[in-house]
Amino acid sequence: MKRIYAAAATVALLFWAAAAAAQEAKVIKSHEDFGDYRVIYSVFNSEFIKPEIAQNYKLVRARDRAFVNVSVVKKDGGTHGLSSEMSGTATNLIQQSRPLKFTEIREGDAVYYLAPLRFEDEENLTFTIDLKLPNGDAKQVTFRRKLEKE
Repeated sequence: MKRIYAAAATVALLFWAAAAAAQEAKVIKSHEDFGDYRVIYSVFNSEFIKPEIAQNYKLVRARDRAFVNVSVVKKDGGTHGLSSEMSGTATNLIQQSRPLKFTEIREGDAVYYLAPLRFEDEENLTFTIDLKLPNGDAKQVTFRRKLEKE
């Protein structure tokens, strides 16, 4: 009987460990640190932008369009984006690459960069962003995202 309990406990621990590892694997990294700076990035469907903001910045909203959003902040508590230079590409699984053209957006003290992107439903893309930090250092950030039409 003790062996049955020990085996059941072992199986339960294995399932718990597997579940914990799966949860850890689901964490999506959204920033990269370079010295005193943190580069924060995301990709979101263009329909998340309010119509009046889209109109103000001449941004196109549609189900098949997304924006790559990048901002650079001071790592030690910086909350406002800093001016930077950046360019990039989005590459799909069959290595078709599309250039990303970033537009600087300033809202009050905040500075961030948006690049429009057209995508296919459930498309997996690798984003490569080349940037020049405020101190002049050239860095590169690479990340993957699966995009879905909402």
